[in-house]
Amino acid sequence: MPEKFQNKYRIPSARATWWDYGSNAPYFVTICTSRSIHYFGKVIDGTMRLSAIGLIAQQCWNEIPLHFPFVILDEFVVMPNHIHGIIIINKPNIYMQSAGNVKTQNFASPNSSNGTQDFASSASNETQDFASLPAENHTKNKFGPQSKNLASIIRGFKIGVTKSARLSNPDFAWQPRYHDRIIRDEKAYENIANYIRNNPKNWKKDKFHQ
Repeated sequence: MPEKFQNKYRIPSARATWWDYGSNAPYFVTICTSRSIHYFGKVIDGTMRLSAIGLIAQQCWNEIPLHFPFVILDEFVVMPNHIHGIIIINKPNIYMQSAGNVKTQNFASPNSSNGTQDFASSASNETQDFASLPAENHTKNKFGPQSKNLASIIRGFKIGVTKSARLSNPDFAWQPRYHDRIIRDEKAYENIANYIRNNPKNWKKDKFHQ
């Protein structure tokens, strides 16, 4: 039976317990709308045509570095019912568990706390089924305060979009979870970046198309 948090059952987090999500690294994230509703616009002839809420999502994404100066934004796309993007955490003057600038081809280092974790990561998995995305982890994080990590960045982005979107559509909502992938090497980065760029023209074959 799932454990409880604040007297409510929760789905255990799929975040990697051996990884500090505040570490410098590139991360591939996918964030979906509630019930996969097409709030963000339509794909017409392979081109994404953003709605007013889609434009809000795009603007809020572009403004992430204003709120988190250690973030570099890479490939990104708004789709009808989800967004894909690469977020690079690039904090200066900290222990480099990994290097955050994709352009230097420095990627996440596969070091775990116990040294026995299997870190084999197929770059083709970026198109996996996201129907069951990991919940936020409410357990105490062994890496300390988590106010400047990936989860806080995504949380801030979602709050910003929701606040503005509900001015025109009070029903707007996100799924309460998101998917992330730690990008480990150049091959994985190129595959993911190409997947994001080509998402609109491949929309009819996309797992999110419905």
